[in-house]
Amino acid sequence: MPRTRPPYPDEFRREAIELARISSKSQRQIAEDLGISDVTLRNWIKQAERDEGKRPDGLSTDEREELHRLRRENQTLRMEREILKKAAAFFARETGEP
Repeated sequence: MPRTRPPYPDEFRREAIELARISSKSQRQIAEDLGISDVTLRNWIKQAERDEGKRPDGLSTDEREELHRLRRENQTLRMEREILKKAAAFFARETGEP
């Protein structure tokens, strides 16, 4: 599903997380004051805790970026392998080799 709005700036996220940590207000109220969903704020806080090593569940942001990079690289390598297989088969036919 496409995003309906651009992602929030990193600075805004950091400040929202810090506000949620130091404020006596509920996360729901803070999210409402900031004009974001309380689920969004909760997810940001969870991800920040993962990045800080406070939560063992899930991937840190660095791990998530590395996984994304490795998946793209894997896809590229698979495509290159398929191209090489087809090229080898083509040249084998052209040279008359079995």
